[in-house]
Amino acid sequence: MMLAPGNCQESVKPLVKMVKGKKLCDKGWECKGWSKYCCNHTIFDYFQTYQFENLFAKRNTPVAHAVGFWDYHSFITAAAQYQPLGVGTTGEKLQNVKEVAAFLGHNYNYGKTGEALKVELLNHPKYLENNATLAFQTSIWRWMTPVKKHQPSAHDVFLGNWKPTKNDTLAKRVPGFGTTMNVLYGDQVCGQGDSDSMNNIISHYFYYLDLMGVGREEAGPHDVLTCEEQEPFSVSPSSVTTS
Repeated sequence: MMLAPGNCQESVKPLVKMVKGKKLCDKGWECKGWSKYCCNHTIFDYFQTYQFENLFAKRNTPVAHAVGFWDYHSFITAAAQYQPLGVGTTGEKLQNVKEVAAFLGHNYNYGKTGEALKVELLNHPKYLENNATLAFQTSIWRWMTPVKKHQPSAHDVFLGNWKPTKNDTLAKRVPGFGTTMNVLYGDQVCGQGDSDSMNNIISHYFYYLDLMGVGREEAGPHDVLTCEEQEPFSVSPSSVTTS
């Protein structure tokens, strides 16, 4: 997996070509590879260093975990690998900013990502501990990848690329932020009513929308934001054991 070069602090003018009537672009380290998404604004265009610093203002305080680890450059470098697939580059700037805020509003586990990233993360967790770019890549991979076969990814759910089936509709699962929690956490968060764990994730999303200049009023209606009444996509082992 190629990483962006260390001096990735200047935006790149995209190369453009037409293939079968479709416009494709390559924007160098920012959005590498011929993709329709690389013709749009990249995350580097609308998410600047000062915004990252505001969002993670307490990350280097004495009580924080991994002081000095997370940084803007590592996030942008990691995101560049997935922008040709549409992460933060789907089209309109507002939607792109909302997706970045939604992504950052979640917390992630890295147990199942080793094979996709070609690194044995379970056996060698220090790869993540010592590499902020790889840690961010892990999180973005989880955002882009369905947890199970025949389930959508959080990315597709958030953008509305996923079309609910009749069973999904009966389970009250609809495109939007609420169902991203269902994809990522299942019954650990969803189908539990108005729970603290769910509201904590939503509050982080609101907070990031505000700091990124969009405002929480753009987050959408309540039924799109929550998963309190949704039937979970997946059931955790602990729930099976105690049932």
